[in-house]
Amino acid sequence: MPEIAPVNWLRIALLGVIWGASFMAVSVALTGVGPLTVVAVRLSLGALFLLALSRAMGKRLPALQGPGAGRLWVFILAMAVFSNAVPFALLSWGQQSVASGFAGVCMAVVPLFVLPLAHVFVPGERMTLRRLTGFATGTAGVIILIGPGALASTGAEFEVLAKLACVGAAGCYAVGGIFTRLSPETDRLSLAAAILLLAAVLFTPYALWAEGWPEEINLTALAALLYLGILPTGVAQIILVNVIRDAGPSFLSLVNYQVPIWSVIFGAVLLSEMLPPSLFLGLAMILGGVALSQLGALRRLFTGR
Repeated sequence: MPEIAPVNWLRIALLGVIWGASFMAVSVALTGVGPLTVVAVRLSLGALFLLALSRAMGKRLPALQGPGAGRLWVFILAMAVFSNAVPFALLSWGQQSVASGFAGVCMAVVPLFVLPLAHVFVPGERMTLRRLTGFATGTAGVIILIGPGALASTGAEFEVLAKLACVGAAGCYAVGGIFTRLSPETDRLSLAAAILLLAAVLFTPYALWAEGWPEEINLTALAALLYLGILPTGVAQIILVNVIRDAGPSFLSLVNYQVPIWSVIFGAVLLSEMLPPSLFLGLAMILGGVALSQLGALRRLFTGR
């Protein structure tokens, strides 16, 4: 397990708030544009923000040719797809039928996907009995979360599929985290900009073909789109890359303690979403499983050893 610097705990605390609010922002943005347009706009805005920041700091995108360039861009493609384009699309589509709080709670599933993947692909992150117990506990929580009592039915035609889409997005984030950890070393700001640029280039044409150019966007939805593009997409991509490269994907998964809590708070307070007790039971079991699997990192946080 990599040594965890204090700055990485601050980074995941900031990520928790930024990402926790993003689910509420997606719900608000969907009042003005379609789900694919939400994804295209947030990817494009995030890419433009990071490209401008890179240029201001005198940095360039990773080279397209030269030793190791091809391998690096394969990883950039994987991160663009699994950490951005696909999970963003699944969440935006799913949130048409489920509450933002439910989508946020599903992010607590990410560590449960990370554990077996890290065991196989990341040196030094082994699946122990304690972690396996945490995995089983969290999986039981997922079953409760997706079940018919997890959230009061909206009556939407695709509600069950929407719930599965939210969990599928969590799986994508886990895969993307592994690719980020294993990618060749390069300038991290340039890497983050390249990831979002490629994701935007790949996804935006499809969104325009499927939904067309939005004729009118209300100011509230526009504000939500600006937030999504700059903070949880652009700024968060820089933080995410730094945390995973410094401390590993299993440590980053600790942010998923916070994301569900913030998403529920923002959804309930600002969107007046009703959340029944069964959702909290599923959340408690998932977080309990994550706590068991990451006990070592938590012990180091509170004891310094």
